Amino acid sequence: MASREGSPENSAGARIVLLTLASGQFLMALDSSVMNVSIATVADDVNTTVTGVQGAITAYTLVMAMFMIPGGKVGALIGRKTAFLTGCVIYGCGSLTTALAPNLPVLLLGWSFLEGIGAALIMPAIVALVAGNFGVERRPAAYGLVAAAGAVAIAVGPLVGGVATTYFSWRWVFAGEVVLVLAILVLGRRIADAPTESRPRLDLVGTVLSAAGLGVFVYGVLRSDEWGWFRPKPDAPSWLGVSLVVWLMLAGLLLVWLFLRWEARVVERRGEPLVDPALLHNRQLTGGLTMFFFQYLVQMGVFFVVPLYLSVALGLSALKTGARILPLSLTLLAAAILIPRFLPDVSPRRVVRLGILALFAGAVVLMAALDADAGAEIVTLPLLLIGLGMGALASQLGSVTVSAVPDEQSAEVGGVQNAVTNLGASIGTALAGAILIGVLTSSFLASVEQSPDIPDSVKSTASVELQSGVPFLSDAQLKDALDEAGANSKTTQAALDANAAARLDGLRAALAILALASLVALFFTQRIPTTQPRST
Repeated sequence: MASREGSPENSAGARIVLLTLASGQFLMALDSSVMNVSIATVADDVNTTVTGVQGAITAYTLVMAMFMIPGGKVGALIGRKTAFLTGCVIYGCGSLTTALAPNLPVLLLGWSFLEGIGAALIMPAIVALVAGNFGVERRPAAYGLVAAAGAVAIAVGPLVGGVATTYFSWRWVFAGEVVLVLAILVLGRRIADAPTESRPRLDLVGTVLSAAGLGVFVYGVLRSDEWGWFRPKPDAPSWLGVSLVVWLMLAGLLLVWLFLRWEARVVERRGEPLVDPALLHNRQLTGGLTMFFFQYLVQMGVFFVVPLYLSVALGLSALKTGARILPLSLTLLAAAILIPRFLPDVSPRRVVRLGILALFAGAVVLMAALDADAGAEIVTLPLLLIGLGMGALASQLGSVTVSAVPDEQSAEVGGVQNAVTNLGASIGTALAGAILIGVLTSSFLASVEQSPDIPDSVKSTASVELQSGVPFLSDAQLKDALDEAGANSKTTQAALDANAAARLDGLRAALAILALASLVALFFTQRIPTTQPRST
């Protein structure tokens, strides 16, 4: 393939272009992990709860999932480079807003909405700009470096968040993102725009249907911890005796079905669809996308559950929590880089299956190790296994999806791929949180009811006021609340014991769900090819 005019591929600026695009990927991945070690600190600082911050994290990935596919089409309309740089500006404004946020609504505006919209423009554009700036023979290395940048962000994110929270403030993380965005904007001038054969019109109906379908479905999942999955909680909305969560999820699936039907109609009329329905019949592509979904579901579930155990149950500082998570990040990075380098012709299907089994093994080992007398050291081996599994999947899945379609459809696949990963991340965080709080509540109330040291009046009050959900509290937080309520020492100790046991039950249940998700993923690995694209 001849070099395109204006491409920096053979110039000294090629490394700067790749550095710029990799920095964009780094920035997107950083937000997925940097604040997980600081959830409690952020919640206190903006006067909200852990659930509120969980909602902000999940909403960020939800916004990206909703608008990632339309973001790819916007890039085709205004140019991939323009979409990339515009996305960076929007993302930078969101980071600045988040750094200055005084409360949860402003945090949601900056972190969840503005950063999410910016990311929806940036990430699909990166896929096309790599293809537009580098020839076929150099693209594997370029895509590999971009993917490695995301792995590095996951590796350093917990420590960055821990250092900032311990010695400075979590707000400095987002201020640093603003500086990085400014650097990307300066370096981005060297990027050559990816050529497009046409300037398609944006399918507005498809955009509305896809965003509404994904949004309604995941919103239902997000509300499950407050409203109940099937049986409505007290004072929660319901219809026909069933929690509104079920109806929202069904409505979301119906909207997604209508979206696919609409796209098929657009193709029949020779229009420009938001997503070509023919892509969904590509066995290799759908196999890769399914694996991406499960990888990010488990990944973000783990990054929500483990920091809560370390920071709340064990009371570690944000810095120590980040340091304890580092083994996962290191093995993730090592596997993502070293497997393609030393095993270039290995079967992708075999690597993916081994990666999934590593995820399952890590979750089960950690679940078994959780104990009232356990310390922070118990997370090391499980996190090594989980990181190894994540890295193994990351080393193969990008190549699997991109090689499944012609080059001219790479940007479209990039949008779908990023939408699927962010959807998986949203559901993984929400599902793990909902299961954790649900089991925590039932276990705590059962322990309180059975305790002879807790008065019957307290039991009755607890069963009524806490039926909708027990917050994930540390022993210190619960003791302060009980002292304010005037509880005696015997009642306080009984409640602390019940809370400690219930916390572990909730954590085990969340990890069990993540382990189950890993096993379910194994059933879809048959769609992954057995040979590398370049070896066929």
